[in-house]
Amino acid sequence: MSFSFRQIHLDFHTSGEIPDVGTAFDKSEFQRTLREAAVDSITCFSLCHHGYSYHPTKVGTMHPALSFNLLRAQIDAAHEVGIRVPVYLSAGGNEFCAQTHPEWREINPPGISPWGAQSLFEPGFHKLCFNSGYLDHLCAMIEEVMVLFPDADGIFLDIVLQRQCCCPNCLHDMFRLGLEPEREEDRQRFSRKVLERYYARTVEAVRKHDPGMPIFHNSGGIDRSRPELLQKYFSHLELESLPTGGWGYDFFPLSAGFARKTGLHFVGMTGKFHGGWGEFGSFKHPNALRYECALALANGAGISIGDQLHPDGRLDESTYRIIGAAYREVREKEPYCRGAKNRAEIALISAASCNLPDGNEFDIGASRFLLESHFLFDLLHPEMDFSSYTLVIFPDAMEWSGELVERINRYLASGGKILLSGRSLLQAPFDLGAEIVGPEEFSVCYLLPPKEFSPDFLTTPFVLYSGAVRLKVRRGISAGSVFDPYFERTLEHFCSHRQTPNRPEQSGWDFGVVSDSGAALACPVFREYRQNGQAVLRIHLAKIVDSLLGSRRIIRTSLPSVARVFVMDAPEENREIIHLLFAPIVKRGTGVEIIEDLTPLRNIEVEFSPRRPVKRVLLVPEDRALSFDSTPGGRIRFRVEEFTCHAMISLES
Repeated sequence: MSFSFRQIHLDFHTSGEIPDVGTAFDKSEFQRTLREAAVDSITCFSLCHHGYSYHPTKVGTMHPALSFNLLRAQIDAAHEVGIRVPVYLSAGGNEFCAQTHPEWREINPPGISPWGAQSLFEPGFHKLCFNSGYLDHLCAMIEEVMVLFPDADGIFLDIVLQRQCCCPNCLHDMFRLGLEPEREEDRQRFSRKVLERYYARTVEAVRKHDPGMPIFHNSGGIDRSRPELLQKYFSHLELESLPTGGWGYDFFPLSAGFARKTGLHFVGMTGKFHGGWGEFGSFKHPNALRYECALALANGAGISIGDQLHPDGRLDESTYRIIGAAYREVREKEPYCRGAKNRAEIALISAASCNLPDGNEFDIGASRFLLESHFLFDLLHPEMDFSSYTLVIFPDAMEWSGELVERINRYLASGGKILLSGRSLLQAPFDLGAEIVGPEEFSVCYLLPPKEFSPDFLTTPFVLYSGAVRLKVRRGISAGSVFDPYFERTLEHFCSHRQTPNRPEQSGWDFGVVSDSGAALACPVFREYRQNGQAVLRIHLAKIVDSLLGSRRIIRTSLPSVARVFVMDAPEENREIIHLLFAPIVKRGTGVEIIEDLTPLRNIEVEFSPRRPVKRVLLVPEDRALSFDSTPGGRIRFRVEEFTCHAMISLES
């Protein structure tokens, strides 16, 4: 199956009260705009959140102000110039159905925020329950699209969520199954069952008409706890991640780190919007889209840029000037990215995939640490194979099943290393060279690292805002000495503005151990880093991880921590591609991450361990040769004199 690298996701959620819908659509202008912007695929609408279809329909309701088959016109125009057209249907949000069939609405229990309108008096959409007659209606609409548009290039189903619904149907069925709706875990169990039935029904509605039709179900992110559903019901993945819409710039590499392990092709879905989805008259700076496209390529993904079509049906000139600047650059780089696979030295086990408390906090903190320290990693479900990685990092509060312990023991016996931290140490049945005496005694601790693991500027203990498991080194190198506070900060006694200062004497406990089997660290360091982001902690951890990787570390650079590095391998082309990225990310407004200015980096030193002997080192697509040296250990060294935003270095064998 051939997938596109330069896609547009063309939102078209249009109120029934807006007149003259689609009247400015012009076939030649539509074609010219897309071709000049180097677009190779555009997702167009059959059915929007308002519940209107943009073509004649016997199942749904055509938009009352649309006088022709807009979707057919868009498909025919795009196909004439070689542009693919997947078709969009809003699955979970259909306001026309929500108003005409209120019995199909999802009802949230207390404490669960609804999708769309947050109150009775707030304008917005309402989520529909898939455990109602609505699912039959949705499947009929999907089948109608398959009959009317057999030449579509895919089906995109949106708002694929089933929350802890307590509508009459869901309550009745939970009681019938012996579940207790008052218990959150029972509601979650039932919602998972309903969601899987949705997947089965909607996929069947597509496959019965075209077994090879690509299908994607969008829920704002991929469920890392159930990768088997991705394999079964998805043809590919579209990783929704608008950096300015609350996701931030480090969310996509985290999501991509997991998507790579599913074996499915994936694209990074960003937007042209300054903020979130669907903003009219909202524009991201062109430099931001350049960086976001480069970030997708560096992670082995295609790109999908979200736009919102004006109700009159005309593509916005400014939007496609901005998109075109980025996509013409992608078109030049694309040949070096097709078929390339990520190289990684570290397997990061996803806490979210284990449904652990604060799971996303761990995943984000650990991935951010690895990105900023320029380590190469994949994000794995614990059932995925981690045997080929040099190091496996487990969550701060991991639970150990017998099957997982057996696999880890085999991995350790073959020379692999693991890193454990925080409360995951309390029940861990592995000998990493430390004795675990008990849980934390204080809610904060202070750490003085030894010289080999210490930031150069540090000579005194630094605070960690989490307590440390009581640990004593028996074999290996201590990761540092723990200093306790004088007392816990309570209503009865406190000192100064925040935490109590440390006692001058050491507590007698170690912060962790680094041994030939890996490392055990007494504090939940990755959740800590997510919440507080101390540079001193990142440097400390980076030195520990670097010591564990040793000569098997794939790449070292002189990049600053705000830059990013990724490595892709294309064995069929006899080359590896190193991606270097840098953009100053600033926060504006109420905390929106923004890229506007792109400043160059100069004299970046790179040391790399190639998989195959290297004959040439080239900057691509410029095709400019770089001089390089080889070391006795088979590594190569070279320098990139200057780059702005994104440099691709091809190591050719």
